Amino acid sequence: MRALVTGGAGFVGSTLADALLAEGHEVLILDNLSRGKRENVPGKAKLAQVDVTTAEAERLVAEYAPEALFHLAAQIDVRASVADPAFDVQSNVVSTVRLLSAAVRAKTGLFVLASSGGAIYGGQDFLPASETHPTRPESPYGLSKLCGELYCDYYARTTAMRTVALRFGNIYGPRQDPHGEAGVVAIFAEKMLRATTPIINGDGGQTRDYVYVDDVVASALAALTHAEARGAYNIGTGIETDVNALAKEIKKATGYSGDLRHGPAKPGEQRRSVLDARHARKELDWAPAVPFGEGIRRTVEWFGKR
Repeated sequence: MRALVTGGAGFVGSTLADALLAEGHEVLILDNLSRGKRENVPGKAKLAQVDVTTAEAERLVAEYAPEALFHLAAQIDVRASVADPAFDVQSNVVSTVRLLSAAVRAKTGLFVLASSGGAIYGGQDFLPASETHPTRPESPYGLSKLCGELYCDYYARTTAMRTVALRFGNIYGPRQDPHGEAGVVAIFAEKMLRATTPIINGDGGQTRDYVYVDDVVASALAALTHAEARGAYNIGTGIETDVNALAKEIKKATGYSGDLRHGPAKPGEQRRSVLDARHARKELDWAPAVPFGEGIRRTVEWFGKR
């Protein structure tokens, strides 16, 4: 099968590309390498260095005619989306619409969108949040992901293409970039391995649903193999972990003996977020397989070898 992965030089995209190749699929990666790294690209995959918001990306989709398209390329910095909502729309909404249109013309059978569980729901009325939870994004980033989902739904209803939106929890694991708008696991792991004091924002009581990258990739593969799957699916563990507990787990895994310091709280940061993934269990036969402690151990081991 021909698979196309946007953002395939990034943390999650390259891990997905590896898994697709391991299953015998042909893989084309579209990535402008603004955040992704060429060294992440699997040797057997083809790489086209292109911005997914452009007509060139549409042309490549038409030329390659993928049977499945996994759209992971995105502007993921929440603060950047607040500072420049128009750029966020261009990166996340325009790219999705262009790729959806191109995929329909190429007669692609499946389009999978990487969405966001936390950012889509905003402040949660009930925990864990199911797919029926009201969607009230509190940032332009969350709005752009929700808009992408609505376009996926539109194309699924008006064309023969099947679309799936995977609402990921907080993904962590090997290859995550510890710089810029990175995940807290990567940031803390690198700092502690370098014996540098990590800074916990606020009191550290803010919670997230941390899901290991291999489990996230497994959900994308499940969307591919379950032909009846359509619409949005939460991809998380259903377990709340606060930043204090996270920092202690990473401290144990790294052997870090220094302090854990607290800094100012991040303005507007969501206090609690956790996802109900029973819909994915039922329709995708998916469930997280990597326990939190094991995932942290694997992640720290990978950073330690860099």
